[in-house]
Amino acid sequence: MKLIVTLLGVVLLIVAAVYFLVPADQLPSFFPGHEAGVTRVHAKHGIVAGVIGIVLIAAGVWMKRR
Repeated sequence: MKLIVTLLGVVLLIVAAVYFLVPADQLPSFFPGHEAGVTRVHAKHGIVAGVIGIVLIAAGVWMKRR
């Protein structure tokens, strides 16, 4: 369980980086927020994914200490 939570946190941090670095029209089609012809980035999606990723990594570290 600890490993799954930590890996999911890392994946969400990578997803957050993708949201910040890639315009909406170049996002993979399975990502929420993919819009054809839109050149802005989805900062809110990136912030949410990043915060949840950090929380999951912290939970994984906390689980390892117990």
